[in-house]
Amino acid sequence: MQKNQKETDQLITQIIHGIENVKGQDIQILDLRDIENTVCDYFIISNGTSNTHVNAIVNSIQKTVSKTLQEKPWHVEGTDNAEWILMDYVHVVVHVFQRHIREFYDIEGLWGDAKTVKIETIN
Repeated sequence: MQKNQKETDQLITQIIHGIENVKGQDIQILDLRDIENTVCDYFIISNGTSNTHVNAIVNSIQKTVSKTLQEKPWHVEGTDNAEWILMDYVHVVVHVFQRHIREFYDIEGLWGDAKTVKIETIN
């Protein structure tokens, strides 16, 4: 199930499109490849304004990735309360938060050694 970098880049691009399609906020990519003992190669982090918005972001990501790449997440959790939904695409793990939950857990701070790319969006 090894992916090459081109396939991973395509997946990341489609995930970002899915987030942008429903105005997900503050999108960041954390490149974890140079950090030892990580669970994946990349984290993509975003947030929404409510549990409805968080669910809409996740649904948009799933629809966009499935339609363009015919790929489904290996695992999704957190949809019941939609404060923090995790989508596991094996090499890429997506975290979609409500803003206050994102600030509380500070994933970017915990993974401070990662290379970070902030995606500029027009909302």
